Amino acid sequence: MKLSEINLYPIKSLKGIAVSEAAVEDRGLRFDRRWMLVDEKRQFITQRECPAMAAVMITLGDDHLRASVDGRSIDVPFDNGSNKTATVQIWSSSVKAKDYDEEINDWFSQTLGISCSLVSMPETTRREVNPLYAVRKFKDTVSFADGYPFMLIGEASLDDLNSRLETPIPMNRFRPNFVVAGTEAFAEDTWKKIRIGDMVFHVVKPCERCVIPTIDQASGIKTGKEPLATLSNYRNTNGKVLFGQNLIADRSGGVIKRGDTVEVIEVS
Repeated sequence: MKLSEINLYPIKSLKGIAVSEAAVEDRGLRFDRRWMLVDEKRQFITQRECPAMAAVMITLGDDHLRASVDGRSIDVPFDNGSNKTATVQIWSSSVKAKDYDEEINDWFSQTLGISCSLVSMPETTRREVNPLYAVRKFKDTVSFADGYPFMLIGEASLDDLNSRLETPIPMNRFRPNFVVAGTEAFAEDTWKKIRIGDMVFHVVKPCERCVIPTIDQASGIKTGKEPLATLSNYRNTNGKVLFGQNLIADRSGGVIKRGDTVEVIEVS
């Protein structure tokens, strides 16, 4: 088995970036979901509320992100030069985040047609994963991702789904960090611990799918009820549609590369 894709999503719910290698940190891949858009109540915003977010492209510079769409762009420095922090809400977590200036906030508000502000997650902020699934109780942390630092899907699992759909969909509908080639369909459901290159990951919880897979990640347009309608017929557990697995790294500090060998160390 090989790692066929590595994907980053620097600003939560905006377009992802395929990379050839990435540094593994406790809260996720470096640069993954370290930024987030919030509304006037400081609540997080995603494609669930604003599908157009999918169409905003992100590129990584040496010291900044560049957001672009329809020929318009703006640079977002990694360090906004401000010590101003505010509490923002993501699901049940209230965390400290850094604000950006009005020029950047106005660009995103005008681009998306909603009033929003950009925030970043400082290194000093600790957002813990659900302790029921933590490997190291009260020590495992996560970025602005929904709940866990990493998410993995097998290529064969998408192939299985596409064989049941009238119109096949690409993997980017599910926004995984890792895609693995050379498995059987849904083999990842049975994994408990795996090694990717030199890094060990714990497979802690299936990913419960929301409406985002129904949104075309190229156009930012909701396309209908698929693939959730089909998935609900055979991937439904207690009313939750499951596709992909959430992971926690055994340690931080390593680098994984596209093409790395994936080895199953322990099954459930």
